[in-house]
Amino acid sequence: MSYLAAIALGANLPSPAGPPEQTLPAVMDDLAAAGTIVARSSFYRTEPVGVAHQPPFVNAAVTLVADLDPEALLDVLLAIERRYGRDRASGTPNGPRTLDLDLLILGDLVVISPRLTLPHPALAERRFVLAPLCEIAPNLRHPILGKSMAELLAALPDEGPNRAAAVQKLPSLQTQH
Repeated sequence: MSYLAAIALGANLPSPAGPPEQTLPAVMDDLAAAGTIVARSSFYRTEPVGVAHQPPFVNAAVTLVADLDPEALLDVLLAIERRYGRDRASGTPNGPRTLDLDLLILGDLVVISPRLTLPHPALAERRFVLAPLCEIAPNLRHPILGKSMAELLAALPDEGPNRAAAVQKLPSLQTQH
């Protein structure tokens, strides 16, 4: 069975591919191994959330059609992270990283397992995820909340880490695909 997957990408440290502005386009190409890419967002410079004293992030989103079950797709994403230097075992949660790939939504599946929760439990709370996702899939619906990504983004408060100024589209880094 095929599912539409929404995946968030983020990085704020150099990877083997270079700085985040070079890492994310390379990762987008690598995601083709997980399925057929439907859309790629622009890149966004975002302030860190959680651990404040770290470089800003570059974030983006991708939608793709995947024939993989949720755990197999997660395995592909984790393998890509490792290829770009991410070590989840020794990294600081919400700290600096070479690459972060989050599976946000996989069709209308709701999954709660020791390895994976779908939809992503923090999806509706993160402007740095919703802004790029809304660019490419504003009408995509949250399978539990029943709201579109655009509705979730519009509902965020414009203060703290979710203020609009904390997430800025980078016109010079538009994807070329």
